[in-house]
Amino acid sequence: MEPGNDTLISEFLLLGFSEEPALQPLIFGLFLSMYLITVLGNLLIILAVSSDSHLHTPMYFFLSNLSLVDMCFPSTTVPKMLVNILTQSKSITYAGCITQMYFFILFAGLDDFLLAVMAYDRYVAICHPLHYIIIMNSRVCGLLFLMSWIMGALNSLLQSLIVLPLSFCTDLEIPHFFCELKEVVQLACSDTFLNNMVMYFITVLLAGGPLAGIIYSYSKIVSSIRAIPSAQGKYKAFSTCASHLSVVSLFYGTSIGVYLSSAATHSSHSSAAASVMYTVVTPMLNPFIYSLRNKDIKRALKRFFGMAGMKETIIRW
Repeated sequence: MEPGNDTLISEFLLLGFSEEPALQPLIFGLFLSMYLITVLGNLLIILAVSSDSHLHTPMYFFLSNLSLVDMCFPSTTVPKMLVNILTQSKSITYAGCITQMYFFILFAGLDDFLLAVMAYDRYVAICHPLHYIIIMNSRVCGLLFLMSWIMGALNSLLQSLIVLPLSFCTDLEIPHFFCELKEVVQLACSDTFLNNMVMYFITVLLAGGPLAGIIYSYSKIVSSIRAIPSAQGKYKAFSTCASHLSVVSLFYGTSIGVYLSSAATHSSHSSAAASVMYTVVTPMLNPFIYSLRNKDIKRALKRFFGMAGMKETIIRW
């Protein structure tokens, strides 16, 4: 592998969290457990929404899509890390690294956009309840969902494509458990000014934009809730937003926390450990937040498992 010649690059090395052999079984078991809980939890949310006709509303339509994204998000990184631990290998092919980077950015962006769309849905439901069905019709919901996917795909495609012209030297070790865009760009021997400018510009635009929309929506929601005369009405209105607000706080809180910790410590291994919060832990906790705080979801899950149990009994009989 000759320095500066990117055509000869065949693979990168993912250093992960620790090189201690004794810690590998613990790391494997921990991440396998979190991944299985994430997939199972989000799958149950999707099944509950799809199986109950009472949940075929815009709010639960976006929730089921958020669960699908949360199920796919860790699937871009965790399985490869688990395979590497099992095979005692740290390598990932150049093509595999670019592919992993593309899908990671795609699902991270979709999480961001869908949370903003769900905030808009709650804004319309609380601030314009009489026109909710008219405003949030199936056509508008479909367009919002489609636009989220288009913007997410274009963003990930652009950021992945501008990595391809980069030349890499002999140091191809990524101090992370997946191909994180910033870490890959830092390994390049060629000029990365354009990559850094595009990276920071898109981060401010596509992360700051949805966050600003969420803040604006909730400022209007708070104003509308304060105008409700009865305490019971205020509680009912706020309860429809509590789960979404918790998920937003968790997603942006962990993301900002990772950024601040990496900026403060300047340690790639510390950044890798902190990034677990928004790449694995947040998608795992989201189903619990929505199911534990939402009576409709709990009712749908009970009905779903009740129907499944009844079918099993009939089949046995």
